[in-house]
Amino acid sequence: MTKRILIPALACLFLLCGGETGAQTDLPDQMMETAGEARVKVMTRNIYIGADVDIILGAQDPNEIPILAAQAFAQMMSTNFPERALALADEIQKHKPHLIGLQEVYKIRFQKEGDAAMGGTEPATQVLYNYLKILMTALEAKGLDYQVAARIKNIDLELPMYNPEAVSQLSDVRVTDFDVILARGDVEILGKSRGHFQAQLIVPTAGITVPRGWVAVDVKIRNRTFHFVNTHLEPVSVPELLPLQLAQAQELLTILAMQTEQIILVGDFNSMPKADEEYKTATYNFIKNNGYVDAWRRYEGRSELTYNKAGNTYGHDSGLRNETVDMYERIDHIWVRSNVFNDGKQDIGTTLMDIVGDELADRTPSGLWPSDHAGVISYLWIPKY
Repeated sequence: MTKRILIPALACLFLLCGGETGAQTDLPDQMMETAGEARVKVMTRNIYIGADVDIILGAQDPNEIPILAAQAFAQMMSTNFPERALALADEIQKHKPHLIGLQEVYKIRFQKEGDAAMGGTEPATQVLYNYLKILMTALEAKGLDYQVAARIKNIDLELPMYNPEAVSQLSDVRVTDFDVILARGDVEILGKSRGHFQAQLIVPTAGITVPRGWVAVDVKIRNRTFHFVNTHLEPVSVPELLPLQLAQAQELLTILAMQTEQIILVGDFNSMPKADEEYKTATYNFIKNNGYVDAWRRYEGRSELTYNKAGNTYGHDSGLRNETVDMYERIDHIWVRSNVFNDGKQDIGTTLMDIVGDELADRTPSGLWPSDHAGVISYLWIPKY
């Protein structure tokens, strides 16, 4: 990728070792270790279900849901996650991050003769897509060694869907959402934790409650231990939803306040540093004002950044075939918080950042974007305490 950011010392080291400015951005691990420091590569990636599900959540009449669900299902099939997973694996192969926070990791199940519309309780069990399994297979095919370090199940929802091939013309589709942390095979996992937010979106018209949560691991890399957290906060499409999103962030930071290790917090926060409307920035500012540093802001505006200078991470078209790039929001973040008892010692530092999935060359052979989001990569150094 040509848009990466390097501090001068690392840039010179990279070039002396034969690198080129348009070549692979991965730095060998032995180049990432200096006296008193340990370098860690992390990634956040919303991999996207592949359809605009907001059309279902916004239904004004429950009788509309089967048609809307059929529309979303058709779009999900057309955005072809198995093909997109290969592009996501390419991104991971370029950087080989130690830890990856994934959001919208779905399992899609189907029941041809549905019963949900009639109040039936038989769950759909035919697995059409298991996004996590598909991605892990793609990583393994590239010779990459990753493990599922931790995950949390969020919404598990079954809806009736119009299907003219069913006897009743109604099938059921079941979607189960996970947030997942992947760890490279050489990363030592010391512990894991997870939880759901008490603040949850309720959609009365559709009879849907949308749980969201967080998942975390305690990690040891090169004799440094830290807490790695992945989350996905509720989107705020209208100002009325801000209290919900902000409550989720407050819950999370309250939990993390008890953590004495240094923290790397990643995810899709659905909040941005700059916007005309204050409600779109409130949660971002809340996190920033409570001891967390946005890794991207440390390098925003540097001359080395020649593409996507704002670091925007959203949003490709829901069908993922837009031929013009219009990333207009930065809502996916990597936050760091050094040990709160560090007595003024050096903070977690950033040596390189990259945005992936935001250039035309990042698309699949058929022209699909890997996701409607871009991903964020950060190379961090962890000081010794």
